[in-house]
Amino acid sequence: MVRAYTRRDYIRKIPNSRIVQYDMGNLREEFPVSVSLAVKKHAQLRHNSLEAARIASNRLMQRSAGRMGYHLKLRVYPHHIVRENPMATGAGADRVQSGMRNAFGKPVSVEALVKPGQRIITIDCNPKNFEDAKIALKRAGMKFPVQCRIVVDKGEDLIK
Repeated sequence: MVRAYTRRDYIRKIPNSRIVQYDMGNLREEFPVSVSLAVKKHAQLRHNSLEAARIASNRLMQRSAGRMGYHLKLRVYPHHIVRENPMATGAGADRVQSGMRNAFGKPVSVEALVKPGQRIITIDCNPKNFEDAKIALKRAGMKFPVQCRIVVDKGEDLIK
């Protein structure tokens, strides 16, 4: 994978991340079951997709387990800054454009670079909400451009 473009000292305009929260639900209680969403391959996950996955999984868990019946944690942070060289279109674009000459690009977004097996989202819950947590993580995995798998980190013996 390419080295991350993260040195914010040298970058003039850094786009903001849309991720609102990284920890949701009950932050104080210890839950016996822990389930995570892990990626299968190297990937670049934009902040938009991370926020969409967080909203989808959090909404389902809030409806099924209640506000204090789970702890959802987003485990990656979008550090890498994405650049884009916008190409002009329409009439007269060929006189304005210089093609790929000096095509460094302008910052347009931020993304998290993830490795195979890295966990993106973790949900801690009670054994009765285990199936709901799996469904919530499956819905969150649909928002990413890479295949994901659901991993049970803790409490396998408590699940029937």
